[in-house]
Amino acid sequence: MVPKKKKGFSKDFMDRRPLKPVVIWLLVGIGLLYLFQINNIARRGVRHPSYSQFYESVKNGDVQKAELMGEIVRGEYTDGQRFILNIPPQDPALIAVLRKNVRDFMIQPETNIWTNLLFSLAPMLLFIGFLWFFVYRQVKGVGTGALSFGKSRARLLTKERDKVTFKDVAGVDEAKEELQEIIEFLKDPKKFQKLGGRIPKGVLLMGPPGSGKTLLAKSVAGEADVPFFTISGSDFVEMFVGVGASRVRDLFEQGKKHAPCIIFIDEIDAVGRHRGAGIGGGHDEREQTLNALLVEMDGFNTQEGVIIMAATNRPDVLDPALLRPGRFDRQVVVDLPDLQGRLGILKVHTQKVMLTKDVDLSVVARGTPGFSGADLANLVNEAALLAARNDKKSIGLEELEEARDKVRWGRERRSRTISEEDRRITAYHESGHALVLHLLPETEPLHKVTIIPRGMAYLGATMQLPEQDRYTESRKELLGQIAGMMGGRVAEEVMFGEISSGAANDIKNATNLARKMVCEWGMSEKLGPMTFGEREEHIFLGREITRSVDYSESTAIDIDKEVRRIIDESYQRARKLILENKDKLIALAETLLKKEVMEGKEVEAIIDGKVVPQVTPSINPYGRLLKRRSPEEFNGNTNVGTAS
Repeated sequence: MVPKKKKGFSKDFMDRRPLKPVVIWLLVGIGLLYLFQINNIARRGVRHPSYSQFYESVKNGDVQKAELMGEIVRGEYTDGQRFILNIPPQDPALIAVLRKNVRDFMIQPETNIWTNLLFSLAPMLLFIGFLWFFVYRQVKGVGTGALSFGKSRARLLTKERDKVTFKDVAGVDEAKEELQEIIEFLKDPKKFQKLGGRIPKGVLLMGPPGSGKTLLAKSVAGEADVPFFTISGSDFVEMFVGVGASRVRDLFEQGKKHAPCIIFIDEIDAVGRHRGAGIGGGHDEREQTLNALLVEMDGFNTQEGVIIMAATNRPDVLDPALLRPGRFDRQVVVDLPDLQGRLGILKVHTQKVMLTKDVDLSVVARGTPGFSGADLANLVNEAALLAARNDKKSIGLEELEEARDKVRWGRERRSRTISEEDRRITAYHESGHALVLHLLPETEPLHKVTIIPRGMAYLGATMQLPEQDRYTESRKELLGQIAGMMGGRVAEEVMFGEISSGAANDIKNATNLARKMVCEWGMSEKLGPMTFGEREEHIFLGREITRSVDYSESTAIDIDKEVRRIIDESYQRARKLILENKDKLIALAETLLKKEVMEGKEVEAIIDGKVVPQVTPSINPYGRLLKRRSPEEFNGNTNVGTAS
């Protein structure tokens, strides 16, 4: 019984090489070499005289130079013309005549015939070898050679080679369901065609970087028993005009030959950006590539059975013609995972690592809000590396938490040298943040306070960690965040009577947040629920470069006043809290100077009075002794509280 041929494509498809072009190129090369040799001989002007003619020329003194090698004589006449001929064997009289009448005469030892053949054919063999290497690389590169710019660079993935299934993907259940329908349609199209259903022509995966769009596409390749072509959007565009459009046409030709199949274009915004943006004109190479893609997806020559999948994290810059039904019929949003999604992703990535028995992945999942799938994979990998550096046989919760902090905020830079004065200012600055944030119930809970530089923080950092996923923020919560940002600046001013540049980033973030509250979120009581100014993003740059002014000058003044009011009120709120809890601020700062790093629970214990650290008066970095004073001594004066 003959076994049935497996549906789909053969495993050895990629091993098939088009040998016909190779043979053609070799024949062309040999022909060119033959013509070259004939032309060379013709240009040399070599004569082939008869033996009697040559003998007479020697006697008459017409031969200027001669060389005898076996039975071959070659040389040059007195008029400069060269000659070559075969002489009869056993003719000693000729040698005597040559020695007598030819001034430049020599006898060369006879060489082996194979040596002569090798020397004569060496240039041709080298040229053929070079030609073979060139053509072989041309074919092997599948379109990357110098003679096939217009060939597609798509790779055909095989199920056996790239084994990724839906079991390897977690946290995007809705996206998996939509893609599962496409896989079922490819496997059993009659199930849907009975009800008049039509296979989707295109699926666009949209989501932030690291959310798992490319991994989803790989899982589709592993689940579907159909050919799967993959290519990047940047592979279409070259410096030569017309190459991108030619590659698009070649890609779809390959797809039609293997239909039904799936073509995946990663980072499609490289070629699918909005047309007519004023850069490059109407004949821009990128636009020509996009036009070819639009026609192939839905034009007169389109055929059923070729599904286009694409991924992008900038759907807002794509051309509208690319997003219409008939091209990308289905747009799948791959968003950042929620709590359950993060837990599932952590379970997938920890299958191949050793964890201690006390590790609870749900705790890690709750402590990583806002993490993408790529961030979680990096977290597990960093924890494994950290455990290996410490010569541990398994990964514990301590390594996972340190890896989380490293991924979110960066690695500690303990090697950075900081003066004692800067350490003291930083300690009080970060303690001010921590104190205000803890005393405001509407802010996120504290995670860690440190005066060790970490990541992009040049001095210290106060870190918050939400307990749950947040999708909206109230006006009260935003005002609490701004007050917390002002806590560091207020602590410096209250304790030292001076301010430093360490609060520059805090002031910048607070101002931006207050302006968004007024201009975008309608949280100003005076201006009301209105939006002022729309952000303009450049199609090619992909980021905000300006904000259009669609309001009057008087409104602009009111906006500035409202932003200033929010900042001032938050500043005074933070200042009041610090003045009322100055002893706790000093206790926090002095403890932080000793320990350098404090967990959120330790900060809460000191502020709530559960732990009373032994605090000794310290020296003001600006030259005075810090002295404890009651809040009544300040009376709202920003320069009070720093006397020696």
